[in-house]
Amino acid sequence: MELTPLGSEFFEPSAAVVAPLLLGHWLVRKTSRGWCGGIVVETEAYLADDPACHGYRRETPRNRSMFGPPGHAYVYFIYGNHYCFNAVCRSAGVAEAVLVRALEPALREDWMAKRRLVGRRVELTSGPAKLCQALEINRRHDGVDLGNPKSSVWMARNPESESFRASRGPVRTTTRIGLSRAAELPLRYYLTGSEFVSRRAILEQRRQGGPEG
Repeated sequence: MELTPLGSEFFEPSAAVVAPLLLGHWLVRKTSRGWCGGIVVETEAYLADDPACHGYRRETPRNRSMFGPPGHAYVYFIYGNHYCFNAVCRSAGVAEAVLVRALEPALREDWMAKRRLVGRRVELTSGPAKLCQALEINRRHDGVDLGNPKSSVWMARNPESESFRASRGPVRTTTRIGLSRAAELPLRYYLTGSEFVSRRAILEQRRQGGPEG
């Protein structure tokens, strides 16, 4: 399969615009065995005027990549144990990014499974820390150019994104997860038909007869 990168122009709008548009496209990792990765099925947007955004107060060594340029990675360490992957948006100097919360594994799933030993396939990449573990994404990848296929991590256009979104849709918009500030903002997006979504809206879970989680 031949993949083409999502160029920096894709990431120039606000993260609130880019986050739902990323659904259905590829997150790709370069390995010794070739490309591995999956298709994005869940995202969250973090905005410059958003108190939950890492760049809300000021630029620091930790969040520097979030200030641009667009189309680069922002990878941070959380809870002393996990990494989270973000795609930077807006022009340089403006701190906005899209957190990729979940993928459907689709390339070299065996490579990912060796790095994240789980009992069920659905647990492989159904969360931001999970997908980083499966793809071995860490702070070494902070700041990489996501539009360069030679990068160790990059994002690719899915020529079948419309059909993928149709088969996994519709897109659901909800509030973000695990926040103490700006928790009421509807900036989380996911494809309701994907089993790899990290957490579903309560009403949706009730309709499907399952617990939230």
